[in-house]
Amino acid sequence: MKSKLLIGVLAFALLPAWAQDTRHVTEPVIPQSCTVLGAQLQASGKTLAEADEQKPDTARIQAALDGCAAGQAVELKLDGARNAFLAGPIQLRAGVTLAVDAGVTLFASRNPRDYDLSPGSCGTVTQRGHGCRPLIAVNNVAGAGVMGEGTIDGRGGAKLLRQQVTWWDLAQEAKVKNLNQSCPRIIVATRADNFTLYRIRLENSPNFHVSYSGGNGFTAWGVIINTGKEGRNTDGIDPGNSTNVTITHCYIRAGDDNVAIKAGAGAPTTHMTIAHNHFYYGHGMSIGSETDGGASAIRVTDLSIDGADNGIRIKSNSSRGGLVHDVVYEDVCIRDTKNPIFMDTNYSYRGTAVDKLPIFKDIVLRNVRIDGAGKITLDGFDQAHRLEMTFDNVYFSDPSRQKMEAKHAVLTLGPGPVNIQVPGDDVHVTGTARSGPPNACDSKFVPLPAPGERH
Repeated sequence: MKSKLLIGVLAFALLPAWAQDTRHVTEPVIPQSCTVLGAQLQASGKTLAEADEQKPDTARIQAALDGCAAGQAVELKLDGARNAFLAGPIQLRAGVTLAVDAGVTLFASRNPRDYDLSPGSCGTVTQRGHGCRPLIAVNNVAGAGVMGEGTIDGRGGAKLLRQQVTWWDLAQEAKVKNLNQSCPRIIVATRADNFTLYRIRLENSPNFHVSYSGGNGFTAWGVIINTGKEGRNTDGIDPGNSTNVTITHCYIRAGDDNVAIKAGAGAPTTHMTIAHNHFYYGHGMSIGSETDGGASAIRVTDLSIDGADNGIRIKSNSSRGGLVHDVVYEDVCIRDTKNPIFMDTNYSYRGTAVDKLPIFKDIVLRNVRIDGAGKITLDGFDQAHRLEMTFDNVYFSDPSRQKMEAKHAVLTLGPGPVNIQVPGDDVHVTGTARSGPPNACDSKFVPLPAPGERH
């Protein structure tokens, strides 16, 4: 790999003391290569020649990963004008990194049969769904990674081989029919301690781009995710049931949640740092919707959200709710976002279970600025399970353009100024709304980097 990728170390110890990943996180370094694979295909923009769709590199890449020693990388490299690889599902091995060089694109196969968990299960719309393997699986191995300045393209908006529908068409069909689609994710890491994503560009996933669960230690540093609005369920990065997670210096534009912290039944979801990131359209910085396992010790700092459907959001309901607490959002700039603050205890209710009630408490917003029109929702579940939040220096550029909906809430305003009133049913407010200087946001909003570009 070129030396320009081996950028110096920046210690997370320099961040404020409330950063909640308990590790000493530093900027990753791409390992030395055990094997260098030259590209055999040539892409024209985002497409391969139809004949090249029958020339997968899956076996070649997998064999290199299987033969690589821990602490080293399999490098995907340009070979003259040849700049592309095509693959179906591959699996990373313990301590081994897949490194994709600048200018190289790893294209995901468009053949659903490549991803089948059982015969014919992928590329379908059914009651059950979840019939596909991911493009890159990281299962029960520690120290693996995906790095480099190249691109991994899931091709969610491209037609499946020998079909007239795309992965995203299937997702939309599932929504209309109230069923579930079976579409692959780009990266799924399960019980994969100390997994690292570094500077890689992920595009157009058929479903979630990155799912991380059941692990201790996950770093996403400098990752760029870019997917169209039409890509339903194309979350950016979803960590859950894990501890010691850092997502930093990332740029995320997705068709669903930019980041969604999951907290379903299982291992605790705790000690997560989301710092120095930029979000564009998408469904925002989310926790939920599964919270029955509990979520805590989460810090979101230095975040811009620009043109999204949702900004700061915690979502759950009475069939999959639980305790979400000790969550701080600080130095956040939000503009032109439909729901800048959205605390939702009645999200997408399904079924008849009412025994897992959502409780959101000890939620702090500090040094937050919101520009543009939108709706603020502060929705506690009931009088016995009120939303408990603190607003400390939360500034609205034009409070008259914000619709306010609140119920079953205990709110503290201050010590910094908060320039909006919060009326509502069973809403108890301590402190007084007052004006003050806005949080500085002019330098926060930057364009999503183009391929090969870094801010």
